[in-house]
Formats: sequence, C-alpha cells, structure tokens
Amino acid sequence: MRVVTKIGLVGCGSIAREVLRAVDTGRLKVEVAGVTTRTESTAREFLATLSSEPPLISLEALIQRSDLVIELAGGHVVPELAQRCFEANTALMVISIGALLDRPQIIDEARARNRRLILPSGAIAGLDAIKSASAGRLDHVHMTSRKSPRALSGAPFLVERGISVDGMKEPLELFFGPAREVVRGFPDNLNISAALSLAGVGPDRTMVRVICDPSVTRNQHHIEAEGDFGKLDIRIENIPSENPKTGRLTAMSIIRSIQDYTDPVRLA
Repeated sequence: MRVVTKIGLVGCGSIAREVLRAVDTGRLKVEVAGVTTRTESTAREFLATLSSEPPLISLEALIQRSDLVIELAGGHVVPELAQRCFEANTALMVISIGALLDRPQIIDEARARNRRLILPSGAIAGLDAIKSASAGRLDHVHMTSRKSPRALSGAPFLVERGISVDGMKEPLELFFGPAREVVRGFPDNLNISAALSLAGVGPDRTMVRVICDPSVTRNQHHIEAEGDFGKLDIRIENIPSENPKTGRLTAMSIIRSIQDYTDPVRLA
C-alpha cells in the first residue's frame, strides 16, 4: 500500500500557491500537512479558494507533522529552518539556494547528520549535464541573465547603489562577477546561479552577468560551459509567473522535485 507523503509549506507566495493548486487538482499526489506564513490574512484568502483547505499552523507544528518541509519564504529563514528540520529529522527542500553559498555549513551538517536536504534546479536547464561534466575537468561556467526592469526593481544591489531601472529605454549591464556575489545583490532573482555553481565549479568560479533589458518579456538565461567533455551552450526563455521576479519554470521545478521525492523510480 502506497504511503502518502505529507508536505509542509513555509511561505504562501506565488510558488507556494502553484504547489497548493497542484495538490488541490490531484496533479501532485501528496497531502498538505499545513502552511506557515507571516502574511496570514492574504494566505487565508487564497487557501479558502481551494477545495480542500490546508491549515495555517506554527512552524513547530509544521515540522512535526510533515515528512518534507518546503522553504518558499526567502533566504533569511533558511539557517533557522534547516537547524530545526535537522533536529527533528524532517526532510527539507530549500528554494532559496543562494542562502547556502554563504552558509556552506548547512550542507556540511546535512551530510554529517545524514539529513535530507533537497535543492531543486528551479528556472534553469542543463544542471544534469553540468553535474556530469564536473566529474571531469570543467574549465569555466558562465551565465548571462537578461530580465526586465520590473523583475529586477528593488534588488539590494540596486538599492545600495541608488540605481533606478524604472523608465529604462536601453539595455544596461548591472553586474558581472562570481555567483557568490550575485546572489547577495539579487537574492530574489538569481538563485539559479547558486544552483548552477553548486552543480559545477563552485560559487567563486561560476561567473554571472546580469543585464536589465526593457525590451524583454521573458526571463532569459544563457549558460556556457567548457571542459574536457567538450562545450555546452544552453538558452532559456522563462515566462514570468504572477511574481515577475520568478519564472513559471521555477514552480514547475518545485512540483517535479516533490514528485521525485515521493517516487521510488527516478531519472537521475
């Protein structure tokens, strides 16, 4: 008899809502143990639209009731959430992967304590090829991300430098540097560079270029890698979700990662 996995969601933003809709329509064969969020009033409004309304509960209750806790609230919650899930031996899926680049001890602790820490690929393609290539020599991994002003507005990198992208008429390169730095400056936009760096040559050798382009309507990513395997060239145009900072493919990746977690047969 198949045992149904119970998931708990930390956060109730656009990605969380897609996951909850997938459960509600039967596309995702899991049970929602509960949701915890700082924005309870708006969360209640959304949850009431579902045919089976999951409960809003405390983080402590969420961890205790869930087989898998899914972080959907931003990198600031990751350190404490990871610690509490590890203590309870509850599997944790982290969406804000960029938070782990400055806290590699979280990954180390998961391995040392044999705790499940799942890092979905998000809005990026080709991580399987990058992982395979990293078993040999990888000379370089570069990524160029091109997004609209609406998607990048309010990023800490821009706020700290007093840069406004509102009303831009021409493309502007905002950043070029290592993945470790770009996720600090664009934590809501460039988590995919963190996933790319962990799959390949690491956060200090993975180089990322960020371009703000008022002409684009899709989040565009161009990945180039070269090593003793040959060359890799990947282009992605991701349609934004209801949150312009996040592409639809991100939510799809989370849903598929949950499916993989529950499926005994997995394409690695």
